[in-house]
Amino acid sequence: MTHATALSRTEQFSLISLSAACIAILANTFQGDGAPLAASLAFSGIAFAATYSMIRWLGEVFMRAGLKGKDMSKVRKVEIPETMGAVCAAVYLLTLIVFIPFPFYKDIVAATSGGGNRDVVIELEQVETGRFLHRFPHSKLALYLSAIMSLQSVVILGIGDDLFDIRWRHKLFIPAFASIPMLVVYFVDFGVTKVVVPRPLQAYVGELVDLGWLYYGYMAAIAIFCPNSINILAGINGIEVSQSLVIAWLLLVNDMLYLAPIASYPHPATDSHLFSIYLLLPFIGVSLALWCHNWFPAKVFVGDTYCYFAGMVFAIVGILGHFSKTLLLLIIPQIFNFLYSAPQLFGIVPCPRHRLPKFNARTGLMEMSVTEWKQPPSGALSTGIKFLAGFRLIEVKVNEKDEIIETSNLTILNLWLVWFGPMREDRLAMGVLLVQAACGLMGLVIRHKLALWIFEQDNREFRL
Repeated sequence: MTHATALSRTEQFSLISLSAACIAILANTFQGDGAPLAASLAFSGIAFAATYSMIRWLGEVFMRAGLKGKDMSKVRKVEIPETMGAVCAAVYLLTLIVFIPFPFYKDIVAATSGGGNRDVVIELEQVETGRFLHRFPHSKLALYLSAIMSLQSVVILGIGDDLFDIRWRHKLFIPAFASIPMLVVYFVDFGVTKVVVPRPLQAYVGELVDLGWLYYGYMAAIAIFCPNSINILAGINGIEVSQSLVIAWLLLVNDMLYLAPIASYPHPATDSHLFSIYLLLPFIGVSLALWCHNWFPAKVFVGDTYCYFAGMVFAIVGILGHFSKTLLLLIIPQIFNFLYSAPQLFGIVPCPRHRLPKFNARTGLMEMSVTEWKQPPSGALSTGIKFLAGFRLIEVKVNEKDEIIETSNLTILNLWLVWFGPMREDRLAMGVLLVQAACGLMGLVIRHKLALWIFEQDNREFRL
């Protein structure tokens, strides 16, 4: 079957209109002091249009190059393009690069009296205090460039994984290498490794504890976990992109809480959260374009590149935006899925090559997939599995000797099917996404309200 590459007239008109509106907004930002937030939003619209078009145009090219796969969750096993996350990532990186002058250029000009203003004399006090709050200071440029370097590295490694199908034990630490530029700049430019101690423990260890190099280990662990957590929660149409979009919107909501008029103005954390917004808006733009092609029934597959790329975006905004603990509260389903999957990932329970739910061609519904035990478990392992089965956390099949011969695969998608039974693929995805959104909103409440029970105050100056 030939993959459709041409855009319809409606799509062409919509994308051209969107691009024209965004270009007009960009042209208007050059008036006066400029508007980086408006420029970022406009670039996000252009990135959406470019990604949407390129995915359609390049689908046939990818298939001729062998980057294609069959959707096993459909009655007709049609081949569709794969690794389209690489297109999404490439447009995103180009967008970030082109955007650089908007938040930084005028600050550099003002501080150096260059760039066409060499005859202008600027007093030292004006250079130090004359920047507008909605503009990044010059010190953020290094962080921004290190973020781009880390993203470029993880995209290259992700494409390598898509091409050569790297084994799990080898690719687990791939993001750690990509995070090196980000961590080096964090060490040189910021270097804070102290954490606030909860009030009940302050009498014993003080208000702050310096973790030293352990804090860098913690940040490296986040950089490893976030990309792999997106990759683990996969296997049905649209789930990788959709969960990433939900997380990105939750992060955006958290960032908006630190901007005027919601937060006190000027707020010391504004710059960090503007940095996060500048990275998240284009990500949402390119991801929405990919989502349009990947949602049920999928016309393209995203590939591992997108999972690495999306997870690294979250790790970067959490670490360089200085809210990594908040990030963890927004990815509770991914943390649960990892812990739930750990027995299979670490070989305690047999782990097949693919653990995605099974498609029943007769009913058209997704059913939980299972793994067979060649040698029934015994002792503590058997007792533990049966204990989980008692709470409906796993489906177990036993023989006449009450020995376990089959268990459901340990993923949150299969667990959802254990709880609610067979269902259509898109309904399965929507159910998990609702849990993602609910857990994320609960995480924001915990971060900005309930945390005041154990900490002195929220850095947004909220008090319970």
